[in-house]
Amino acid sequence: MNAVPLTHIILLSTALFFTGMYGLLTRRNMITMLMSVELILNSVNINFVAFNKYLYPKQLEGVFFTVFIIAIAAAEAAVAIAIIINLYRTHQSIDVEDASELKY
Repeated sequence: MNAVPLTHIILLSTALFFTGMYGLLTRRNMITMLMSVELILNSVNINFVAFNKYLYPKQLEGVFFTVFIIAIAAAEAAVAIAIIINLYRTHQSIDVEDASELKY
C-alpha cells in the first residue's frame, strides 16, 4: 500500500495553518475568527498524527494529543459561541470593532 509522503502532509498542514492565520488577522467577524482558530488547531492535529505515524508508528502519543486538542477546541468553541451570542444580544453586531467598545 502506498503511503502519503510526509512532505505532502506537512504542506497541507502549513496551508491550513496560514489560511487560519490570514483569516484570524484580516477578518473582523467573530464567527470567521473562531473558524480560523479551528483551522489552526486542525493543522496542529494533522502534524501530531503525521509525525506520530512516521516517527513512532507503534505508539499513540500523537493521537492522544490530537484527541485532547479536539476536546479543548470543542470547549473553546462552546464558550466563544456563548460570548458571541451575548455580544450580539447587547450590540446587534458580531463585529470585533463593536466588541472593543464594550463598557461594563
